[in-house]
Amino acid sequence: MSKKTTTRARRIVARHGQLSSPGPLRQLMSAVGIALAAILVAGAGVAAYVTYDLSSSFTADAVDLKNQPAVPPDLGELKGGVNLLLAGTDECEPEFAQYFGDRCSGPDAEGNLNDVNMLVHISDAPRRVTVVSFPRDLMVPIPACTDAEGVEHSASRKAQINSAFEDGGLSCVVETISDLSGQDIPFAAKVSFGGVINITDAIGGVDVCIANGIKDRYTGIDWPAGMRTVKGLDALQFLRTRHGVGDGGDLGRISNQQQYMSRLATKLKSEDVLSNPATLYKLASTALRNVDPSTSLTNPFTLVQIAAAVKDVPFSDIVFVQYPTAADPADPNRVVPDEDAAETLWAALDANQAITLSGELSGGDGVVAEDGGQPVETPAPAPVETDAPAPAPTSEASSTPTPSSTAIVLPSEIAGQTAAQSTCSNGNVRQ
Repeated sequence: MSKKTTTRARRIVARHGQLSSPGPLRQLMSAVGIALAAILVAGAGVAAYVTYDLSSSFTADAVDLKNQPAVPPDLGELKGGVNLLLAGTDECEPEFAQYFGDRCSGPDAEGNLNDVNMLVHISDAPRRVTVVSFPRDLMVPIPACTDAEGVEHSASRKAQINSAFEDGGLSCVVETISDLSGQDIPFAAKVSFGGVINITDAIGGVDVCIANGIKDRYTGIDWPAGMRTVKGLDALQFLRTRHGVGDGGDLGRISNQQQYMSRLATKLKSEDVLSNPATLYKLASTALRNVDPSTSLTNPFTLVQIAAAVKDVPFSDIVFVQYPTAADPADPNRVVPDEDAAETLWAALDANQAITLSGELSGGDGVVAEDGGQPVETPAPAPVETDAPAPAPTSEASSTPTPSSTAIVLPSEIAGQTAAQSTCSNGNVRQ
C-alpha cells in the first residue's frame, strides 16, 4: 500500500519575551529531559545497576533511527566520542491529562511537539561532556519524515524545530539536529514530563538557588530568595517557569534549567547517592521506566558503557551551553541559527578540544552567579588559545583526532555554564 503524503502545516507554540502563555502543558514540557540528561552526564554509576529485568520496560517502545548501524555489545568503555540526543514531548499522558484542561481534552489536544532538545556530546579521551540546548522556537530546515501513521511530511527549508517530532517521531528529531549540527547521533531517547516528577522524587529532590524570589502565575510559583529543595511537582514547576525568571523568554528558562542540571549532577556524584545502593537502584529503575529510547540504546551493556565513559569527568569539564541564535528578521518571536558562532563549537568538539566559555551565563538573564560564581571545585588552569580550532579530520585522516592540551574560547554569542559554577535563578516578582 502506498504511503500518504501531506504538506507541512505548522502549529507555532513557542514564544520569547513577555508574550502570552502558549498553554500550561507545553510550557511544562520545557522541563522534560533535564533530569535524564543530568543522570547521564553525572556518571554516578547508575547504569551499573541496570538489569535485564529493568530494561524490559525500557525496550518496549524503542524506535529505529534512520541509517543507524547496530551497536555491538561490549562491556568495555565506549571507544571514541559519542553523541546522544534527548527530546522531551508534550504528549497528554492519562495520569496527568486532568491537570491541563483544553490541551488534553479540547480542540488543541492532538499532536505532540518536541519542546526540549538537548544534544549530549561525550568526547574521546580525555573525557569531557558538553550539553547543547536548542531553543524550541528555533527556525531550521526539517527533512522529509514519515510519522507513526505512515503519513509522509515533505521537507521544509524553515520550520520551528519543535515540530519535528510531530512529523516523524524521535528519528525525525535526530535527523533534524544532526543536519543542523553536522554531528552523527547514534543514540537518542524521548521522555515525557511525568519523568521529571518521578526522577526527582527517586533521588530525594535537588537543592536549587533563587537569587531574587520567583513569582509566576502561570506555574503557581511564589517562592522567596534563598536555597530551596525541589522535587516532584515543585521541580517540574521550577523547570518550566519562564515568566518567573530573567526576561521571561525561553533562553532565560534554558539557563535556569542548566542550573538545575548542574546541581543535580553534583547531587548524583555525592556520597549520599553513591554510597546508597537502594537509592541507585531506585533511580536506575525510575529512569528506565520513564524513557523511550532508540533501539541503539536498549542494550543494558550500552548504558553501562556510557556511564563508564563519563563517571570520572570533573565538574569543570561538564559544560552546558545554549545553541547560539540571532533574531529572526521575519518574526520577532522566533530565532534563527547563528551559524558562525555554532561552527566554532562543532569544530572544537570534532577536533576533541576542550572549550572555554566567554559569553554570558544566560542568553535571557535567567541566572546570575552565586557568590561571584566561584566553582565548586578548583580545576588546574588550562592553556587557552584564541585562534579557530583545528579542522575536523578528513576521511583520509585518523577517525580519532589527537587530543589537544589547549582550550578553544567559544564566541561570546554562546551562553552557558560549567557544572563547577554555582549559579542562582534570576527570579522576578513582577507576575
